Amino acid sequence: MAGRLEGRGVVVLLAEGFEDLEFWVTVMRLREEGAKVTVAGLSTMPVHGKNGLEAAADIQVEEVSADAYDAVVVPGGWAPDKLRRYDAVKDLVRKAHHQGKVVGLICHAGLVGISAGIVEGSRATGSLGIKDDLVNAGATWVDEPAFQDGNLVWGRVVEDIPAFCRELVAAIEAHGA
Repeated sequence: MAGRLEGRGVVVLLAEGFEDLEFWVTVMRLREEGAKVTVAGLSTMPVHGKNGLEAAADIQVEEVSADAYDAVVVPGGWAPDKLRRYDAVKDLVRKAHHQGKVVGLICHAGLVGISAGIVEGSRATGSLGIKDDLVNAGATWVDEPAFQDGNLVWGRVVEDIPAFCRELVAAIEAHGA
């Protein structure tokens, strides 16, 4: 039986200090639904999550074109604060958003959305640690587990991964319908 995301391409961003569960559970859930998941990082060398799990990127972010994917996902942890410093990351997220592709942001990943300039005027959630950053960037803070606002899919924290994945899968499925 084909999954709901059969034939869809999703790029998931990775850097040192990623939130282990927000990365791995999301990747597994997308693959379970049949999506072709590509992991893009600052390099292809293995990196460690903040809780010690290892992951390696398939390709470098500079090699990724938003045109080739249906969605971009940014897991949380400490990685978003590193990722947001790179123009290739901001350009990818910005282009995907402007093309109407799904952009999934969970926990601290909103920092990447802020730096890419895509959160102004949207409803947003994430770790309480970035609430002020999101509000100062022009987003409206919403304290909910997960939701979709336009082509942005937001998740709050680790405990909300199931709700985030449900919203993410539904948004990607609807995107190509």
